[in-house]
Amino acid sequence: MNELTQIKCEACRVGAPKATPEEIDQYMPMIPEWMIIEDSGINKLTRTYSFDDFEQALAFTNRIGAIAEEEGHHPALLTEWGKVTVTWWTHKIEGLHVNDFVMAAKSDGEYT
Repeated sequence: MNELTQIKCEACRVGAPKATPEEIDQYMPMIPEWMIIEDSGINKLTRTYSFDDFEQALAFTNRIGAIAEEEGHHPALLTEWGKVTVTWWTHKIEGLHVNDFVMAAKSDGEYT
C-alpha cells in the first residue's frame, strides 16, 4: 500500500508552505500516473481515469467526493462518459501542498 494513503490531510491555511522540490521528487514516484500541470500560473496534479461507461465514472466521482469531504480537501472533478479527470491543488496557497499528493494517492486507491 502506498504510504501516502496512510497520511491524514492537515488543515491548510493561507501562507502554508508549498510542497518543496524535494518533496515533489519524493512523492511523484508514489503516484506515477499523475502529472503536474500549470494552469493560470498555478501548479496542479491531474490524472484522467478510464471506465467502461458513464455509470462507473459517476460512481467513482462520488467516491472521490466522499473522501474529499472526509479529509476536508476538495478537487476539481470532470465526469464524462467513460472517464473522470481529477485535479488536486491547494486553493489557499495557489499551488501544491503535501495534502495534494496524499489525496492523489487516495484517489488512486478508489480506482477499481
